[in-house]
Amino acid sequence: MTTIYLDNNATTKIDPLVLKEMMPFLTDYYGNPSSMHKFGGQVSSHIAKARHRLASLLNVQPDEIIFTAGGTESDNTAIYSALESQPGKKHLITTRVEHPAILNVCRHLEEHGYEVTYLDVDEKGQLNLDDLRAALRPDTAIVSIMYANSETGVIFPMQEIAKIVKGQGVMLHTDAVQAVGKIDLNLQTLPVDYLSLSGHKIHGPKGIGALFVRKGVPFRPHLRGGHQEHGRRAGTENTASIVGLGKAAELAQLNMDIESNGVKHMRDVLEEGLLKAIPQAIINGDTEHRLPNTTNISFKHVEGEAILLMMDGFGIAASSGSACTSGSLEPSHVLRAMGVPFTFAHGSIRFSLSRFNTDEEIKVVLQELPPIIKRLREISPFKCNNSADAPKCPC
Repeated sequence: MTTIYLDNNATTKIDPLVLKEMMPFLTDYYGNPSSMHKFGGQVSSHIAKARHRLASLLNVQPDEIIFTAGGTESDNTAIYSALESQPGKKHLITTRVEHPAILNVCRHLEEHGYEVTYLDVDEKGQLNLDDLRAALRPDTAIVSIMYANSETGVIFPMQEIAKIVKGQGVMLHTDAVQAVGKIDLNLQTLPVDYLSLSGHKIHGPKGIGALFVRKGVPFRPHLRGGHQEHGRRAGTENTASIVGLGKAAELAQLNMDIESNGVKHMRDVLEEGLLKAIPQAIINGDTEHRLPNTTNISFKHVEGEAILLMMDGFGIAASSGSACTSGSLEPSHVLRAMGVPFTFAHGSIRFSLSRFNTDEEIKVVLQELPPIIKRLREISPFKCNNSADAPKCPC
C-alpha cells in the first residue's frame, strides 16, 4: 500500500538530493573536522559551505549560525543564554500555544525562582499585542514567541512583536522551526536576537538544527567542552547531517515558490473539498495568516484518534496535533487555548503538506475521508438529540 504522507509538520522526507550529498561523509570522508591531518581537516570546508547555505536562506552572516542537534536544543540554548547573560532578570514572556520545547523549559524555570507570563490567544489563535506590551517589565530577560504554530499553521506578526519587544530593550527569541523554508524570512529586516530551526522540517535529516544568534547579542553556550562552533557549542560536529542541512536550506530557497503556490493550492483544494463534503466541520486558526502547507480541521462528535486509525487503513498519514504531544488523549493545548469547543477539539486533524505531495493524493483523501467521518458519527455515543438513552452531549 502506498502511503499518502500528510504529516510534514511532524517530520519531512529527506530530499534525495540531500541524501546524495550526505553519503560521502558517512563513507569516504569520515574524518573528524577538528583533526590536524588533511584527512580530517578537508571536512571542515564542507561545514563552512553548509553554514553559508543556511545563512543565505535567512539572509544573515555565516558566523551568526550555530549548528545544534535540533530545534529543542536551539530553543533551550537561546533561553538559557539570555538568562545567564542577565542574572539579575528573572522574568520571561511566552505564549500558551508554544511547542513543548519552550513551555516545558518555562515550567522548569518557574520551579527555580523565575516568573513566566503566558500570553493568551484569541479564537483565531492570534495574540493581542496590547497584552504583550503590558507584560513587559524592567526585569524581563527574554520574550520567546514562535513564528508559526505547528498545529494550526497560524503565523504571528513577528515584525510588530519585534518592534514592541526591542523598543523596550528586551531580548527576543523566535522558534521558527515550522516557518523556515515555507515562507520567506529575512533576518536583516526582522530584528530578532535568536531564531531556532530544525533540519528534519525542511527535507533534511533528523538530529540536526541551528540557532541564529545576532552579532553583538550576549551569548552563553549551553553545552560546554571542546572548541567546536567557535566555542559556542561543544561536541564533535555531526558532519554528514550538517552537510545535509546546508543542502536542504539551498533547496528550500530554490523551492520557495512551490511552497507558497503549489503546496498552498493543494492545501486549499483539500480543505475546501472536506468542508463541502462533511457537515459540522470547522477550520481551526487564522485562515489569512498561516503557513501555506497547513490546515487544522475539526469534525464534530468524532474522536481524532479514531479518524487517524481509519485513515491509516487507507495509507493516509496525518496527525491530531504536535508530534511531541499527540501521545496524549487530552485535546491539544493549542486548541484549548483558542477556546475550541470540546466536541470539536477532540475531533481535530492536522494535515500538513509538502512539495512531495501530489494532486492525485489529495483526490484520494477527498474520496476516503468523508465516508470515514460518516461511519464514525453513526457509531458515536455523543449525539445532540433528545433521546433519553443517549449520553449527555458535552458541548
